[in-house]
Amino acid sequence: MATVTPPSDPESDPRVKAVFDDIRQTRGSDFINNVWRYLAFDPALLEQTWAEVKAVMATPSALEPKVKEMIYAAVSIANSCEYCTHSHLAAARAKSMTPEEFTDFLRVVSSAGKTNQLLNALRIPVDAAFQMGKE
Repeated sequence: MATVTPPSDPESDPRVKAVFDDIRQTRGSDFINNVWRYLAFDPALLEQTWAEVKAVMATPSALEPKVKEMIYAAVSIANSCEYCTHSHLAAARAKSMTPEEFTDFLRVVSSAGKTNQLLNALRIPVDAAFQMGKE
């Protein structure tokens, strides 16, 4: 259950409407998902969060958009964020993630999770060769 109530008419606030319009334009869709609708309870938080997400996820960079979505989904799995896991896997699929890539993605996520837990428990020292500036 949500811990906030979304505004009943969020676009009556000009700041929220401006963010929603930018989301629509950026994504090329009229769909405004619940994340943004619920964050509209605080227009400043909505503006800041959208600006940060847009700068990373919607701005061309060295990473392909599908790869960004897969990384976001992996971090969301690690942080137990059900909403983000579903939304970013859906976005990765929309950006042509194949069933084979999804299977490999799950293999990497599960392998990383297991070895992270083992290494956190064992506290093995990091090899000097892996540390920046010590190659």
